Amino acid sequence: MDGGASYNPRTVEEVFRDFKGRRAGMIKALTTGIFILWKFSFSLEFIHFHLCFELSNLIFFCLVADVEEFFQQCDPEKENLCLYGFPGEQWEVNLPAEEVPPELPEPALGINFARDGMQEKDWLSLVAVHSDAWLLAVAFYFGARFGFDKADRKRLFNMINELPTIFEVVTGTGKKQVKEKSSVSNHSSNKSKSNSKRGSESQGKYSKAMQSKDEDDEGIEEEEEEEHGETLCGACGENYASDEFWIC
Repeated sequence: MDGGASYNPRTVEEVFRDFKGRRAGMIKALTTGIFILWKFSFSLEFIHFHLCFELSNLIFFCLVADVEEFFQQCDPEKENLCLYGFPGEQWEVNLPAEEVPPELPEPALGINFARDGMQEKDWLSLVAVHSDAWLLAVAFYFGARFGFDKADRKRLFNMINELPTIFEVVTGTGKKQVKEKSSVSNHSSNKSKSNSKRGSESQGKYSKAMQSKDEDDEGIEEEEEEEHGETLCGACGENYASDEFWIC
């Protein structure tokens, strides 16, 4: 395997482009791929009318799934095979590098052995998971090799994390998550509006209740003041306190 080390990205942007290219190639291998075109011409001649009808340069499209080719190449009878993705958005099934240690981190070995022991979609999902792990390993290998600091590593991770994983693409879970997030967002928005409305109504009821309570308290205080106020003596006409002993 020599196509993975044709150049060495040195900046965060270059490493991210390298990541995207390898990722695109591996997605091709695990999903669908190119179109094959061919042309042909033919003629129909009617004996009685001597009419000749010719269709030339008629183009037919045939969708060829890369995943079928990938499936065929991963023969369990062969040795340990790996799936490689290249920066040019190409993929390759090949034996691992012979040099030890390898120039780049190696993808999962022996992906071909499990091919016939499980359902195809499950096998492809398994390869997708290992492919995601390999892509991250290669990206952060470059980051370590070229001295990315904390800010660079964080920026690279955030750029990578904005893309769906190969596993999400292969299984379709990425689209489901987007729909679920959208529905949850709408539900949260509606719930927030409802809670806000209920809160304002509750606040209004609470304010009215507090106002009524204050009025009741004021009435009680006035009554207490009246009870504790001075009393006019009917005999002598003098005022005396209600709690005062008075003899006239």
